[in-house]
Amino acid sequence: MWGFKSPCSHPTVFLAVLLSLKALVRQLARLALLGVLVGLLCWPFNVLDRWADRLLALLPAFSGSPWRPFSVLLALLPVLVMPALLLLQQGCLRRGQGSGISQTMLSLEQPQQAGALLGGVPSLQRLLLWAMATLSLLPIGREGPVVQVGASAAHWLHRWRPHWFAGLAQADLLAVAGGAGLAGAFNAPLLGVVFVLEEFIGRFSSALVWPALVVGALAAAFSALVGQPEFALGMLTVAPGELLQVFWAVPIGVLAGACGALLAQFLLDATARWQGAVAQRPLWFGLLLGGLLSGCLLISGGAAGGDGELLMRHLVEGGAPTQVFLPGVFGDLLTLLLRLLAPVLVLAVGVPGGLIDPAFSLGAVLGYSLGDAFMVPELGLALGMVAGLAGATQLPVLAVLFGMRLTGDQQLLPGLLLAAVLAAYISRLLVAKPIYHALKDLASGGFADHQSGTLAREDQP
Repeated sequence: MWGFKSPCSHPTVFLAVLLSLKALVRQLARLALLGVLVGLLCWPFNVLDRWADRLLALLPAFSGSPWRPFSVLLALLPVLVMPALLLLQQGCLRRGQGSGISQTMLSLEQPQQAGALLGGVPSLQRLLLWAMATLSLLPIGREGPVVQVGASAAHWLHRWRPHWFAGLAQADLLAVAGGAGLAGAFNAPLLGVVFVLEEFIGRFSSALVWPALVVGALAAAFSALVGQPEFALGMLTVAPGELLQVFWAVPIGVLAGACGALLAQFLLDATARWQGAVAQRPLWFGLLLGGLLSGCLLISGGAAGGDGELLMRHLVEGGAPTQVFLPGVFGDLLTLLLRLLAPVLVLAVGVPGGLIDPAFSLGAVLGYSLGDAFMVPELGLALGMVAGLAGATQLPVLAVLFGMRLTGDQQLLPGLLLAAVLAAYISRLLVAKPIYHALKDLASGGFADHQSGTLAREDQP
């Protein structure tokens, strides 16, 4: 009527639009398949994490019951399992040691090593080692193994169908899938996207946002079934004013950030110093560390064990981080000390695991204790959790998203943002390099030594 013709009325243009839509649908389907595969691979980690919490709930700090023969036996598991873990890591399960994040970061920098670091053998070995550790109530998280297994899924698909993800570089594909592993473990798609941008590539990339969202969303869908429910730690109902949040965010952000930085620095120092001793005497080193970890469980009644999520849920529901033998403020301080040192005893010797939950629970204990002393326990808890994680990882955005996802405390966003930024800044003053990058540098030296040793053995007649 007006002489206007739609661009799509031209056959060539219409065909080009159809081809573009077909390519887009095909790419989305392939990314969705990758997300489903990552979610399936995260399934055993999520199930085992639930089982570990059920075992930990039988200990006095959470059950309210006194020590009984079975609960004492659970507390003695570390002294029995740690020697076995270190012996296996030095022997037939050698390729499974390490957190998993360091191996993924090395694969991003050196794609030619991805087969050795992300293949099926190291993934299965890491799952077995982590399962033994978590069911023994060792104080470690699971983000390391799930990030690695997500990247492994992408590595396998890339080898099987190299043309499927032609629009993504191999390193970008591994980064997206690694972040999806984090999303699949914690039912948090945005958490996986932020981890990719804030940690893996260190910059904002619009070209990676939507692939990361698609893969992460499909992976996270499985967490609703067998992993983390929404707001897994419980909902915080407190809604203080913004000025009160900002007032408490300053001291708690600084103190919890410093505690998180100490956790990171202790882990780096212990990792660098203990590698040689563990390789030479894994049995005796395992007995020593296992004895110390069992002692932590016995002294704390179980509060120093597990990844920390059960402890944080206990605090969100109104419990207190007190000890069986030292109630009150002294018990809180002892819990804080044990939650600071115990994860180092495990992660520093190469046992697969993660730092997110231990750092989160460390800040939770500190924040709750400070807040409880001034009649704001829930506010202190939320600020402390986020600040502890930001201090340990120097990733403030990830810390805020993690806190909001697990506790549903969006109403505390002003205080959480300030606490996280202060904690990350304090950490950068105390720790020269972010923890994951520093551990990656240590792991690269160990991997190079392992490769040179393997080549030397192959050259021998």
